[in-house]
Amino acid sequence: MVNHVKLRIEAVARLGDGEEASAENLKRSLGKAFESENTKAVILEINSPGGSPVQAGHVYDEVRRLRALHPDTKVYAVITDLGASGGYYIASAADEIFADKASLVGSIGVTAASFGYVELMQKLGVERRSYTSGEHKAFLDQFQPQNQEETKFWEGVLKTTHNQFIRSVEAGRGERLKAKENPDLYSGLIWTGEQAVGLGLVDRLGDSDYVAREVVGVSKIVDFTRKQNPLDRFASKIGASVAEHLSLRLGFDGLSLR
Repeated sequence: MVNHVKLRIEAVARLGDGEEASAENLKRSLGKAFESENTKAVILEINSPGGSPVQAGHVYDEVRRLRALHPDTKVYAVITDLGASGGYYIASAADEIFADKASLVGSIGVTAASFGYVELMQKLGVERRSYTSGEHKAFLDQFQPQNQEETKFWEGVLKTTHNQFIRSVEAGRGERLKAKENPDLYSGLIWTGEQAVGLGLVDRLGDSDYVAREVVGVSKIVDFTRKQNPLDRFASKIGASVAEHLSLRLGFDGLSLR
C-alpha cells in the first residue's frame, strides 16, 4: 500500500512552551514520515500565524535535509486558514505550496514588542532600582526611558533576523517569487491565497485531499502528527509556566515571526 502522509502544523512554538507543534515534535514526525517504506509523498498541513524564528528555522532546515536524503519523496505544503510569517517560513521549504483562495499568506517580517512604564512609575511615585554589570545589560528594561543608541542597535537585530528569513524563503522558492515586480513582498503584508499565487508565494490552489488525489495520485492519507499523552501534556504545561514566568520577569517576549 502506498500512502500520502500528513503532518499538521498549527503553531510555531516558542522554545519551552510545550506546544504539540514544537520543532522537536515536528522533526520527529517528519523523520518517521520519510522513513516509512510506504510513503510516496509528505504533506505539511499548515495553519499558523508564526512564532519563534529559531523554531521555524529548525523545522525548515529539517525539511530541506530530509528532502535531500529522500529525493524521490516530494513535500507539499498546504496552507489552510493561515500561513503567515513563521508558518510561511516552514512552507517555503516544500517542493510546492498549495492554499485555499481565501487563505491568508505571507507576513514576511519580524516583530518584537514591549510596554514602557517610565511616566506611569513617575506618576505613582515609585522608584525602580536595577543593578547590572555591563553598560547595556538592561537595555530592554521597560522601566527605563528609551535610549536612541540602544533602539538603533535593536532595530539592527530585527533587520538581521528579517534578512535571514528572506534568504530562507528565496532559497526555497527561487525564481517563482515575483519580488522585483512586487517590492512589498517582504514588507510584512499578507495576501489571500488567490493573490499569493500571482506573487509566487503559492504554486496552486487546493487542499490536502486535492493534493493526495490529483497531484500524488493516492486515496489514503496517513497522519503522522505526533499526539501527546496526558502525562506529556501535564509536563509541557509545567514547562510553559516556567517559560511564561521568565518572560514576565524579563518584561520582554523575544523575537517573533508574526
